[in-house]
Amino acid sequence: MNGSEILFLAHRLPFPPDRGDRIRSWHMLQALTKLGPVHVVTPLDSARDCQHIAQVERIAASVVASVRQRSKALAVTEALLTGLPASVALFSLPSLHRAVRSRLASGKIGTIFAFSGQMAHYVPVRTNARFLMDFVDVDSAKFAQQALSARGLRGIALRQEARRLLAFDIATARRADASLFVSQGEASLFSELTGLPAQVIENGVDPVRFAPGTVVPAEAPHPLIVFTGQMDYAPNVTAVTEFVRDVLPLLPRVTLAIVGRAPTAAVRGLAAPHVLVTGEVNDTRPWLAAADLVVAPLQLARGIQNKVLEAMAMGKAVVASSAAAEGIDAEIGVELLVADTPSMNAAAISALLADPMKAREVGTAARDRVVARYSWDARLARLAGLVA
Repeated sequence: MNGSEILFLAHRLPFPPDRGDRIRSWHMLQALTKLGPVHVVTPLDSARDCQHIAQVERIAASVVASVRQRSKALAVTEALLTGLPASVALFSLPSLHRAVRSRLASGKIGTIFAFSGQMAHYVPVRTNARFLMDFVDVDSAKFAQQALSARGLRGIALRQEARRLLAFDIATARRADASLFVSQGEASLFSELTGLPAQVIENGVDPVRFAPGTVVPAEAPHPLIVFTGQMDYAPNVTAVTEFVRDVLPLLPRVTLAIVGRAPTAAVRGLAAPHVLVTGEVNDTRPWLAAADLVVAPLQLARGIQNKVLEAMAMGKAVVASSAAAEGIDAEIGVELLVADTPSMNAAAISALLADPMKAREVGTAARDRVVARYSWDARLARLAGLVA
């Protein structure tokens, strides 16, 4: 008979909730702790993450974590030898496999919740526990899309990773009791590619934490437009690079703030009198509060973008690409603006900056939408029915 405890497998320590995957995993973890004792097993990106383990231990029954030592090159080599996708091999640690086996051997685990497809290989093929797989996005489609514009060996590697990852995800979904995705678009795409059922648990936002007037705005020149994100993530790097190159010259005297941790050399190189590159900040809200508007010009985006929801919750007008807006239930043109070319971006931004009252109206409507539709409590209410 299944136990009443929950094993939570996450590909990154779910704290601090300062990037998209950690925001979702942290709120998932919090919701699961209301349903029973939760044991967390997770790789760490670096030794720096050890300082945050205590925060997770405050709500979890136990935490087992190990630093990933394997390089991407070694993961690719292992993938070639084992047939695993490289993005899965990268997160495979023998010590964590042992920890999972030990926890399951206790007989107390009734539900295994795996966050992100990279953690599926920790789940035994045969287990008495209920297996919930939160894929979040269709990652194989992301690699396939990147391969379209890649050349040479990189293109070959990306196409191979897309094929292997899709096959791995199909095998995982066939043995999972439920396959979860962040948006209906991602769930529908997965079902179209695999013929397998998929369920939706959308991302949310904390409308109390992300609210107008909650923080002192950052000091910055105006007019100010803001982009937030993990700045070593390739789609974010491409988005800001192309925005600075193609859109900002059409917006004289407008300052762009690129707010996010780990900016690459290419991102740091964008810094100029009208381009601020902040690097890691303790809290993005002061920058969102300071913004005259927020931009999300991603050309490659999957699921629901937390950065867009957070800006909307702060009462800011957001100009997003179609890719970044996809999956967000908002009235385009009233609660969220969409622009996909440099000229469309420049026109939408210029119009809002020239009409602050209109920008406030869009921001107010955006916050109203988020409060009504995207609170985390509402989005995660279905978890209780999925857990054994």
